Amino acid sequence: MMPSAPPSEPATAGDDDDMESLPLATASDYASVASTFDPLLSSTSATAASPRSPPTRAAAFTLSPTFSSSFVDPPSYADATGAGAGSSSPRSASSPSSASPRSTRLAASEYSLLAVSDPETEAEPAAISLVPGSAPTYVSYLVTSVHRRDPDQRRHSVRRRFRDFVTLADRLAEAFRGQFVPPRPDKNTVESQVMQRDEFVAQRRAALERYLWRLAEHPAIGSSDELRVFLQAEGKMPLPGSTDMASRMLDGAARLPRQLIAGEDAVAAPQEVVQPARGGRDLLRIFKELKQSVVTDWAGVKPPLVEEDREFLEKKDKLQEWEHQLTSASQQAEALVKAQQDMAETMGALGLAFVRLTKFETEEAMYDSQRIRAADSRRVATAAVKASRACRDLNAQTVKYLDTLHEHLSIMLSVHTAFSDRASALLTVQTLMSDVASLQSRIEKLEAASLKIFDGDRARTRKVEELRETIRATEDAKFCALREYERIKENNRSELQRLDSERKQDFLVMLKGFVASQAAYAEKIVDGWETVAEETSGYVRARGSDSITS
Repeated sequence: MMPSAPPSEPATAGDDDDMESLPLATASDYASVASTFDPLLSSTSATAASPRSPPTRAAAFTLSPTFSSSFVDPPSYADATGAGAGSSSPRSASSPSSASPRSTRLAASEYSLLAVSDPETEAEPAAISLVPGSAPTYVSYLVTSVHRRDPDQRRHSVRRRFRDFVTLADRLAEAFRGQFVPPRPDKNTVESQVMQRDEFVAQRRAALERYLWRLAEHPAIGSSDELRVFLQAEGKMPLPGSTDMASRMLDGAARLPRQLIAGEDAVAAPQEVVQPARGGRDLLRIFKELKQSVVTDWAGVKPPLVEEDREFLEKKDKLQEWEHQLTSASQQAEALVKAQQDMAETMGALGLAFVRLTKFETEEAMYDSQRIRAADSRRVATAAVKASRACRDLNAQTVKYLDTLHEHLSIMLSVHTAFSDRASALLTVQTLMSDVASLQSRIEKLEAASLKIFDGDRARTRKVEELRETIRATEDAKFCALREYERIKENNRSELQRLDSERKQDFLVMLKGFVASQAAYAEKIVDGWETVAEETSGYVRARGSDSITS
């Protein structure tokens, strides 16, 4: 294991083969053997005596400064940007602000505290188990919040389970269609079975807390009643629970016969058309919208209403390409983190190998030159250990800054959902407009047939009146659907502007921080190895001078 601090005490005879037992060599290591003749420092062998006196180590070696303490310390943000006190680094002029754009957005949110903690295992209410001690259980979390506008700054603490987070996400998806609603953490059933329970619960707790902060950061959701009720209402989750797909499909199947009896005259209620049909409760509407989609996409029939916002379509195409490039950058960022981690581990292993080599040469040395080499190896070993620690610190900085790539990649899930809301709302409007056109066509045919009969046809006349009433109801539903479609379009527009602004801010900070941390790491590595090179150059110059003399 790598030491947490550089070695500082001299080695003793009883020391272990640990890196901490071997400090940097000092000038005294050379001074103690400077005036001693060593045949290995001469170009001739020890068996052939030379009348020439070898140059002393003291004459050939120029003492260089020891390692700077800043090399040992992690490359902090102030060091990286040159913003530290008394810094004369030229990079200080371009140092980014210490407050990141996201921290600024969080500071402007409605909540000053959001925490998910204290996971507890509880038994399912009214659970019946045939095997004693095997009743179904779930994990609940303590959700703590403080509303920034609360004059008393009261802490609200409520118990919530994962199912409650699912309900919150469903309610937000319904209330904020067209907006980039942050996606909730997945259920991860497979991971819960593979991972250790405590580890899985800890990861889920952290993911749920990040999810709440992302919701609070959103300008519309952060101040919503749905989020406030979820965070502050004590007791059982007050929001209506989500109905599973199977139950919704059963409800839809029960309604379908009545709708089929009514035929094409069945009209969706205005409050239903503002929500997507894929919920499953209205199977007839699903079939109609599927038919409309097939007619439009496969038959090539132009729908009565099309997406004409070319600016939106261009941005949509650019975002798809952006997501592709972002995915590639995210993958390369993960590869870089892995490579830097491997570099840190390899450099640490190299330092440990040199430590053991140094100890061996020190214990088995027959000549002073071997002891000198051992002192130099000791310097290299300690420098390698420090370089390993610096690389680990750099990796932490890399993860900190390049995590922006992963954050914005996860936002694309919300973008796709918002665009899907828009397409669904447009399809609903197209279907209702087609229904109106079909009803009008039926009225025209009935009226034409009635004209051929003397004194009209009372049955056809009555049917025409029913169809006109259906048209009025369909027109009302179409008006509500069209208004919902326009609302979603406006949400898309404002959210795209917000995304573009936040992306520019986040990526500017990411690039500045990443480049500065890499540059600071490179400087410290170079300074460290240059120091070792200077401190070990005396032996090299002595060997070179010896060769010239011979």
